[in-house]
Amino acid sequence: MPLDPDNSPPPPPPHRDWFFPPAPPFLPSSSSRTLAHRAPFPTTSRSYKPYSLADRRPPPTPRSRSRSPHPSPEQSSPPPPSAPRRRNPRYAGVRPGDARTPSTAAAPAAVPPVPERKSPPASAATLRWSGLAILLCFASLLRKNFSLHDQVHHLRGQLAAATAKLQSCIVVMDSSLDMSSMFSYQSDSSSSVPSRSLKNFALLLSLSALYAPIVVLKYIDLLSKLRRPQDSEEVAINKRLAYRVDIFLSLHPYAKPLVLLVATLLLIGLGGLALYGVTEDSLPDCLWLSWTFVADAGNHANAEGFGPKLVSVSISIGGMLIFAMMLGLVTDSISEKFDSLRKGRSEVIEQSHTLILGWSDKLGSLLNQISIANESLGGGTIVVMAERDKEEMEADIAKMEFDLKGTAVICRSGSPLILADLKKVSVSKARAIVVLAVEGNADQSDARALRIVLSLTGVKEGLRGHIVVELSDLDNEVLVKLVGGDLVETVVAHDVIGRLMIQCARQPGLAQIWEDILGFENCEFYIKRWPQLVGMQFEDVLISFPDAVPCGVKMAAYGGKIILNPDDCYVMQEGDEVIVIAEDDDTYAPAPLPKVKEAVYIDIVRHERYPQKILLCGMRRDIDDMIVVKRGYPPKDFVVPKSPERILFCGWRRDMEDMIMVLDAFLAPGSELWMFNDVPEIDRERKLIEGGLDFSRLENITLVHREGNAVIRRHLESLPLESFDSILILADESVEDSAIQADSRSLATLLLIRDIQAKRLPYKEAFQGESFSEGSWMGEMLQASDKSVIISEILDPRTKNLLAMSKISDYVLSNELVSMALAMVAEDRQINYVLEELFAEEGNELQIRQSVLYLREDEELNFFEVMLRARQRKEVVIGYRLEDAERAIINPPDKVSRRRWSRKDAFVAIAEKE
Repeated sequence: MPLDPDNSPPPPPPHRDWFFPPAPPFLPSSSSRTLAHRAPFPTTSRSYKPYSLADRRPPPTPRSRSRSPHPSPEQSSPPPPSAPRRRNPRYAGVRPGDARTPSTAAAPAAVPPVPERKSPPASAATLRWSGLAILLCFASLLRKNFSLHDQVHHLRGQLAAATAKLQSCIVVMDSSLDMSSMFSYQSDSSSSVPSRSLKNFALLLSLSALYAPIVVLKYIDLLSKLRRPQDSEEVAINKRLAYRVDIFLSLHPYAKPLVLLVATLLLIGLGGLALYGVTEDSLPDCLWLSWTFVADAGNHANAEGFGPKLVSVSISIGGMLIFAMMLGLVTDSISEKFDSLRKGRSEVIEQSHTLILGWSDKLGSLLNQISIANESLGGGTIVVMAERDKEEMEADIAKMEFDLKGTAVICRSGSPLILADLKKVSVSKARAIVVLAVEGNADQSDARALRIVLSLTGVKEGLRGHIVVELSDLDNEVLVKLVGGDLVETVVAHDVIGRLMIQCARQPGLAQIWEDILGFENCEFYIKRWPQLVGMQFEDVLISFPDAVPCGVKMAAYGGKIILNPDDCYVMQEGDEVIVIAEDDDTYAPAPLPKVKEAVYIDIVRHERYPQKILLCGMRRDIDDMIVVKRGYPPKDFVVPKSPERILFCGWRRDMEDMIMVLDAFLAPGSELWMFNDVPEIDRERKLIEGGLDFSRLENITLVHREGNAVIRRHLESLPLESFDSILILADESVEDSAIQADSRSLATLLLIRDIQAKRLPYKEAFQGESFSEGSWMGEMLQASDKSVIISEILDPRTKNLLAMSKISDYVLSNELVSMALAMVAEDRQINYVLEELFAEEGNELQIRQSVLYLREDEELNFFEVMLRARQRKEVVIGYRLEDAERAIINPPDKVSRRRWSRKDAFVAIAEKE
C-alpha cells in the first residue's frame, strides 16, 4: 500500500472516523464496522519515503504482441502524455526514431570491425579525483543511511503517538472528539518538517567542515601545479602553508595552547552539530553532550542507535587525542619550567646585591670575605653567574668549608658576554660587579674580561654599582680602563702578588699582617666623613678614635684625592673623609682627646751627614716649610743606609720583568738577583725584552742566570743557597693552571732548599724558645730559617696549613690574598687607591719597625703615645708584635693603658718607602 499522499487513491466519503489509523490487533473492537474499509493513516510528510521512485510509476499500457514491421496507426501514435514511455528492452540504447527492421538492423554486421583503441593509462590526477568521488559517495551513502534511520525512528514515534490517542479515545468512548488536539497534532507533525531539515543541514555541515580541510590540503597542490608553468621554481602551496604554520608555532609562545584550544572548540562544535543531526535533542544540549564526550571518553556508552553511537565514538576518539596533546603540552611546560629552575635559567629579582661573573679557584675565598662583610648588615645576597651547570656550582659551593653568616648565594648558568643573560641576573641593580679571571692564557683571560666590560657598559638600563675586574697581565690594564671608564676598578693579580712577595721577602712576617688587613675577619680599611672633626689637625685626629687607627685623609678640595700618612699640620676641611683601620664600619667613632704624656723625640745616633748644595727652581706657597725643618722632625737620611742583598728566584712567571723592576727600586746598589729555572738563558732575555724590560735601566741589581730544575736536589746543590738573604719560590708558569701541582712543586723545592741549607750552616741549639737535639731534622730546619727568608707562592689555601705547621717558611697565599683584595674593592671602590699606593714603588708602604726607633729601654708608654712618638718620624703606627707572640696585633683594642715595652718588640707602621 503506497504511503505517498500524491499517488494514493481518492479519499473515502466523509466519515467521523476517517482519520483513525487501523487499530492494533491487541485492541478490542468497539463497533461492528470492518476495519478493512477504513482509510489508511495518512503520511504527514513527503520527506520520509522508504521506497524508490520506480514504485510510483503506473502500470504499463497493454501493447500488441504483433511482430509486423509496419505497425498500425493506433500502434504508431504517441502515447498519451499522462502515461510514461516504456522502452522495449530489445532496443535498449537506441532512440525511438532510429528503429530499423530486422534485415536493416542486420546489415551493419557485414561492415569490417574497427580495431579497438586502447585507453591511455590513468594519471595520478585521475586517481585523486576517483578517490575524491569515492569519498563523496561514501559520505552520501552514510548520510542516506542516517536519513532513513531517522525516518523510521520518526514514523515509529508518530505511530506510538497515534496509538496512544486511539487508546484514549477507545477508553473514554466519547462520541465527540476534540478537534483542537487533532489540529495541534497536525501542526506538530507539519512543524517537524523544517526541524528535520535543519537537523539534516547540521549533519551535512559537520561532515563538510570535517572533510573540507582534507580535500583542500590534498588537492590544493595539484591545482597550483596546473596553474603555474612547468619550468617555474615556485614553492608548492602546501609547503608554504606548512612553513607558515611552523614559523607561527616557533615564534609565538602562546601558539601551542591556542591551537589546542581552537582544536577543542572545533571538535565540540562539529560533534555537537553531528549529534544534533542524528538525535532529537536541541542544539545546546548536543553541544554540551559533545563536550562531555570530549572531556570523558566513557560518556558515550549510554548512546542508543547506530547514528548516535557512531558520532559519539568519533567525538570520544577526538577527545582522547585532544586531551593527549593537552597532557603532553602541560607535561612539557612543567618539565621545561623545572629544567629551567634546575639549570639556573630563571630571572633573579634582587637589588643591591653583589654579582660575580665567572668561576675560578678564588671564588671560595671571595664568597667567604663578602659573607663576613655582610654579617654586620644581617646578611646579603651574592649572585654567581658562570658558564657551568647550576647544580654543579651549588654542589661545589656546598663543599666549601666556611659559614655564609646569613648571606644567600644564588647561582645562575649563563654567559657574561650575552646581554640577555646579564639582564637575567639584574645586573643594572647590583651594587658591585666582580669579573673573575679564567684559568689559562693571560692574554685570552684579559681579552675575555675586556669583552665582558664592553657587555656591561652596553646595558641600556645603566649600572648602579661599579665593576671590579681581575686581570692577569698589567699591560692590559690600560685597555680595560679605557673601555670601562670611571665604572671600572682593576686588580692585577700577578702584579699584586709579585709586589707583595718582594715586600715580604725584605720584611719577614709581613705576609701575616697583609692577611689581617686585606681580609674582613680582623681589621680593614674604611673611609667615612665625620663633621665634628672639621678644623682639627691630623695630629689630633690621630688620637681621636679609641677603636680605630687613622692613617690617611680623602681631601674633598682636590677632587677626592686620597693621601696616606699626611702631615700633622694638615687641617680637616669641610667634606674631608678620614681613612682608618677598624674592625667594622660601625665599631668606631671619634671621642674626646685623651690625656697623653708629652712624647719627647728620641735622638738616635746616625751616620755623619755631609754638606749638600740644593737648588730650588720656582716658588711655592709652602717654601718656608721646605726650608725650615719643623722642630721634632728628624731629617730623612737619619735611617741607616741599606746594604746590598742577594736574592734568589726559583721558577718563572709571566710578569718576571715587572718584579725585576720593582726589586731594582727597593734594593740597595750592588745587589744580586739570581734566576734559577728551566728556561734557557737565551729565551729568558728574549722574554724579558718582549715584556718591556730594559737592562740598561737596572741601577741597583745585577742579574745572574742559572738553568736547572727546582725539584731536583743535585741542581739545587749547585747554588750557594746558604748565601742568599731571601729566596722566592714562584708558582712556575708551566704548572700554573693546576693549583695542586704548583703547590706540590713549591713545597718540594722548599723542603730541598731547607735541607741543603741545614747541612751547610752551623747548628744552633735553640730557636725561638724551643730546644732540639743536635742532628734533628726540625732543629736543622729552624736554624736554617734563621739565616735566610723563604717566601713561597701558594695557590691552594689547603697548603697554607702545611707550611704554618712546619714553621720553616714565610708564605704568600696568592689566591686568597687576591680574593681579599677583590672583596674589599667590591665593598668600597676607594680602597683600591689605598692598595695601589701601598703596592707601588713610590709612596707609602707597610713596614715592620724595631721598638728602639720609638722608645727607650724600659720606658712605659701607651699606644697613643707610641703613635705620637712615631709621628716625629712621620710614620703612622697601626699595630705591634710582642716578642713572645706569634702574630701581630693590628688596631689594639686598648690604646690608653701604659705598658713596659721590650727591645725585641716590633711595630707595624705605614711609612714612606726608603
